Amino acid sequence: QVQLVESGGGLVQAGGSLRLSCAASGRTFSSYAMDWFRRAPGKEREFVAAISGSGRTTSYADSVKGRFTISRDNAKNTVYLQMNSLKPEDTAVYYCAAVQVPLSTIIVVNLDKMNYWGQGTQVTVDS
Repeated sequence: QVQLVESGGGLVQAGGSLRLSCAASGRTFSSYAMDWFRRAPGKEREFVAAISGSGRTTSYADSVKGRFTISRDNAKNTVYLQMNSLKPEDTAVYYCAAVQVPLSTIIVVNLDKMNYWGQGTQVTVDS
């Protein structure tokens, strides 16, 4: 069982930056592929970014590519999402998610394949 706790959300002006953190419980953090998803008001939950267990492989949604960076510190059992050049359309509840994978190079971008979810953290970008 893995428990995920997000933090770092808040209110920011357009063009600003935020860094989200997701702390995971457990002793085998590096065996989990980690993702960030988000749900904007009135919309479905959507993929934002993914990172492999080793941290060497990443993937991003087109809407955030070049502005957001996902990273992880396996010694701290934590995954991060650095969000720069924020836009009002980035306003959403951001969730981190985890799925155990057999190889540390695997990334997972499918919401339905994630086994564990955090409670979410609100990000509001004011224009």
